[in-house]
Amino acid sequence: MAARKRGPSKQPPPPAVESHPKSPESTATSTEPQITPAKPSKILLFSLILFLPYFYLIFYHYRIETELKQSILINASLSFAGFFVTLMMIPVASRYVIRRNLFGYDINKRGTPQGLIKVPESLGIVVGTVFLVVAILFQYFNFTSDSNWLVEYNAALASVCFMILLGFVDDVLDIPWRVKLLLPSIAALPLLMAYAGHTTIMIPKPLVEYVGTEILDLGWIYKLYMGLLAVFCTNSINIHAGINGLEVGQTVVIAFAILIHNIMQIGVSPNHETKQAHVFSIYLVQPLLATSLALLSYNWYPSSVFVGDTYTYFAGMTMAVVGILGHYSETLLIFFLPQIINFLLSLPQLAGIIPCPRHRLPRFDPQTGLLTGTNDGTLVNVSLRIFGRRSEKSLCILLLVLQGLGCCFCFFLRWILTGWYK
Repeated sequence: MAARKRGPSKQPPPPAVESHPKSPESTATSTEPQITPAKPSKILLFSLILFLPYFYLIFYHYRIETELKQSILINASLSFAGFFVTLMMIPVASRYVIRRNLFGYDINKRGTPQGLIKVPESLGIVVGTVFLVVAILFQYFNFTSDSNWLVEYNAALASVCFMILLGFVDDVLDIPWRVKLLLPSIAALPLLMAYAGHTTIMIPKPLVEYVGTEILDLGWIYKLYMGLLAVFCTNSINIHAGINGLEVGQTVVIAFAILIHNIMQIGVSPNHETKQAHVFSIYLVQPLLATSLALLSYNWYPSSVFVGDTYTYFAGMTMAVVGILGHYSETLLIFFLPQIINFLLSLPQLAGIIPCPRHRLPRFDPQTGLLTGTNDGTLVNVSLRIFGRRSEKSLCILLLVLQGLGCCFCFFLRWILTGWYK
């Protein structure tokens, strides 16, 4: 995360880091941006490790219908192509955003030569655009004009597209926090208006005797819940940020957990509609994961691009959409366990009970290169206070491990509650 001050379009002066007093380092001549080569080999190796259990479940562990398996593989192939397109487009887009003064300085490297480099921002616009192209092209291979899922699929894409637009507007205009909370509600309107699925919930078995029914129809309250879920997912990704690779890394971990969950449900469910709902989810998560991995190759420490609110809103809305239309919003919320903890820690500051600085980041020591946790209520700072001072890269890895453990806890919880809870 970086603070920025934009100048005029012609010969802009070096932007100053906001919310900090001026220092010799901050007044020195800034260094022109250097888009370092991506790390595709490391990312591809990491992806291979991630996808091995995924493809094992598809091809060996479960007997999945050939038609479903074929559509998943077509979508995976398009997503793989999207990975390389994103990889090539990010340096091109970086040059354009720099020309329009959409850049910032890395506060967590302030006082070092890297802290004087202009880092292009809002590169989530590239990921979002490639994602939409892949998702739209996939319709040609899978959906027919009379498909029952086509309306909701296009409504989902409309919501994601709307969120990308509003996220980019936020990056350009720097919208206040109170307004940011409303943006996902607006973007979710196409999905809510086109939603034709059920509005019922299954009552947990221990509560059936008290409620008097196994299935409860919530009506408009269910759609309100869907809208609130979209608001939470988008903003929770956005506020659990501030260090290189964290925004994209948490999205990759959650998206992979969603893929595993979908395949497991397809493999064990005898209901055709349930299978279709989870396959539908895969159609959107695979492109999200592929394009995010390409962005991660540039955003991993030391980051040469910033993703901006465009990406965090896009990623959060996409995962909210698949959770809603895949009918596993409860599971999705448990996947977001670190984000829930971060939100609860942030609530006093977000509500104005405790003073909230613009950038709730840890303190960086340029002499040692280590970060120290502040008293701000974020999971980033709390982790540093609990585990001690760390480098930015080490802290990001720690937080992503915690994210992975949260997803594993979700699978464990579902396993022990199966047959008893629902």
